[in-house]
Amino acid sequence: MRLRIFPFFRAHLNTLVLFMSLSAVFSFMIAGASSAQQPVDSRPRTTGAATVAPSPSPQTSQPTPTPAQTLPGRRIAPQLGAPPPPPVLKQKPPDPTSAEIDENSTLKIDTELVTLHVRVIDRNNHPINSLRKDEFKILENGEAQPIFSFTREEVPVIYGLAVDTSGSLRPAFEQVLNAAKAIINSNKRGDETFLERFISSDKIETVQDFTANKDALLDGLDSLYIEGGQTAVIDGVYLAAEHVAEYKKGGDDDRRRRALIVVTDGEDRASYYPETELFKRLREEDVQIYVIGFVNELDVEKGFIRKSPRDKAVNLINKLASDTGGRAFFPQSIAELPQIANEIVRDLRTQYVISYDPTNKAHDGTYRA
Repeated sequence: MRLRIFPFFRAHLNTLVLFMSLSAVFSFMIAGASSAQQPVDSRPRTTGAATVAPSPSPQTSQPTPTPAQTLPGRRIAPQLGAPPPPPVLKQKPPDPTSAEIDENSTLKIDTELVTLHVRVIDRNNHPINSLRKDEFKILENGEAQPIFSFTREEVPVIYGLAVDTSGSLRPAFEQVLNAAKAIINSNKRGDETFLERFISSDKIETVQDFTANKDALLDGLDSLYIEGGQTAVIDGVYLAAEHVAEYKKGGDDDRRRRALIVVTDGEDRASYYPETELFKRLREEDVQIYVIGFVNELDVEKGFIRKSPRDKAVNLINKLASDTGGRAFFPQSIAELPQIANEIVRDLRTQYVISYDPTNKAHDGTYRA
């Protein structure tokens, strides 16, 4: 049997090698790894709930809101030189020493679990879903790691859908919405989704916050419209990924998978956050990013030392996917969108989730990748 191997990780300061011992040889892909080895940046940068933006009627043109006209409830990336956004009030966790622990209490212990999302496929790109825990083996820097937990059943998904509604997506916008609807219609019991639209840094809003209500999400998609502006892809991804990571974090159902699906041309023109800050934050979270990149309309002309706009967009999109264990898609025609939507849904549903407690406890600023 001829098999295909899809590596998800690139070796960094700490290398992570995952292989399986099988009676028959299979290929597999490590879809993502996360570690709590870095300290979490606690600055409040989450997106907030906002009212659904109405679709412009055929009779009247849709006015472009200015920063002074920002809708109530909208959370945006701050402008350079502007004051930071207001902090989000979070409930203070109870002090475990303030009350006596009885036999019915739950004791929570912090641990540095590393979670791997593994997709195993055969040579025909079909998922293999019948593997057992003892058929996996994890090595970190050449040292075997004990598997803490292993699941292969379908786990509910928490995911965001971030749609670039700048003018560059106008030609394919209807098909983009149809693909997004196909993804939402595949939601199963326990799944929760939120919808974000982004253009420039002052036009990033949550159209529909997390919900299991498909009708509300579909209505939110129907309300989207194309609008001009300097696209802030990095800001849009930063805020959306942060919102996915923080939602119900530490709750009883925190075992659910977390993902972000981004639809964009990938050309960042005016983001507040630098690219390095985005990837620093992504390394701290367990959010897989899937990107559908419409790059064909971008300029391919490059300067003497600078990359072309298309090359820069492709590099950003590929890095977003590879660094988080997701996937990048570059459709050559809108006819490919239904198949891409199906592949994303299949990836979200057919991965093994494996966690281990690493033997290396050093807090030396490195991370697993």
